[in-house]
Amino acid sequence: MKRYLSSLLALVLVIAIAISGCGTDTPAGMVGNYNQDTLTLLQNLRTAVDLPDDSPDKSAAQGIAKQSINDYAALYRRDDNLSRLSSFTTLRTALNSLAAHYTSYPNRPLPQKLKDRLAQEFAQAEAALKRGS
Repeated sequence: MKRYLSSLLALVLVIAIAISGCGTDTPAGMVGNYNQDTLTLLQNLRTAVDLPDDSPDKSAAQGIAKQSINDYAALYRRDDNLSRLSSFTTLRTALNSLAAHYTSYPNRPLPQKLKDRLAQEFAQAEAALKRGS
């Protein structure tokens, strides 16, 4: 009897793990739609970049930006169809620049030159996204 109960419990656990592992979870804030997720990411990043350096919300906005970058990269990095889109490659360049700054210089404000470049790349990525490329 004890042997059957332990076998049954093991079977139930295996099924529960299999079911929970087969979900199509997307990272928080991402819906799985490339266009919508890209526009949401751009909005989050613009908010983080455009906030004044002395703003009390700056660190929270940077934290949201970092998490958004990680979630976006995790969701779309391996999609070969997207890697050919100019919106994706331009945005990936901007994300790499911003993430590198946040990682290397977490307490320093963004240089104006980087802000200008990011604004330009965000605009290019958004225009390419609207064109469908």
